[in-house]
Amino acid sequence: MAKATKKQALGRGLSALLKDPENDIKSAKDKNADKVVGNIVKLELESIEVNPFQPRTSFNEDTLQELATSIRELGVIQPITVRKTDFNKYQLVSGERRFRASKLVGLKSIPAYIRIANDQESLEMALVENIQRQDLDPIEIALSYQRLIDEIDLTQEQMSDRIGKNRSTIANYLRLLKLDPIIQTGMRDGFLSMGHGRALINVEDLDIQLKIYEKILADSLSVRDTEQLVRSYQKNGKEFSNKKSNTPSIPKEIKTSVKNFSEYFGAKVDVKVSKKGNGKLIIPFSSEEDFKRLQKLIEGEA
Repeated sequence: MAKATKKQALGRGLSALLKDPENDIKSAKDKNADKVVGNIVKLELESIEVNPFQPRTSFNEDTLQELATSIRELGVIQPITVRKTDFNKYQLVSGERRFRASKLVGLKSIPAYIRIANDQESLEMALVENIQRQDLDPIEIALSYQRLIDEIDLTQEQMSDRIGKNRSTIANYLRLLKLDPIIQTGMRDGFLSMGHGRALINVEDLDIQLKIYEKILADSLSVRDTEQLVRSYQKNGKEFSNKKSNTPSIPKEIKTSVKNFSEYFGAKVDVKVSKKGNGKLIIPFSSEEDFKRLQKLIEGEA
């Protein structure tokens, strides 16, 4: 308890230090920089701006509300990371969900690690930190890799060392950017997986890519089915087999309802329909916490 009290007091002392114009720290060589950089400091939310280099472009409102509830009850457990941009002004490097959720709760301050970094370093830190996240879609990851190449001038080998991923893994993600933009959007919205995307990459004609993509959605083709369809096209030089698919077609009304389910649950709901007309819905979840979120939504409608 004594250690925790001492640490909190230190945080308040550092906050006061940062608000003193005579101690405006602009580089790691400045006086008192060692007391601030790398330490946890309580910063006012209004002094922090979001990171324009943030690779993530969308935030799930339901999970954001869940995080806000957790912060309301337990506080911010993991500090955010910021970089100092001006006197008592900071920019987010990582932790935007915690930052947004804290604002939703109405907090005035948040614990933060302070770093001193230029724009290029900030971009690299934000990209690398976000790539490590588990909830980015494949296209978001691919775009982050591409930005590291274009804007930080990293080779695939250097990137492999920085983020701890095999070079082949990085190359597979980057190849997804060769897909037609409509298909990329489908992947971002969860209508097909990275496996589907990797199969479609082998079709160079974008028009044919789109036709196969439409067939994937219409017939709920698995990754294996898609791979076979692509091989058939490559072997026969035809768009795809004219034979009727063995997979029963899904009625339009059910497709519409499944889309509504997906939007409601915040996850891609899959449907399987047999030739007899019966079937099942499949609702995926990524963790125990995500399962409980889905359970609350289902019980709420019961």
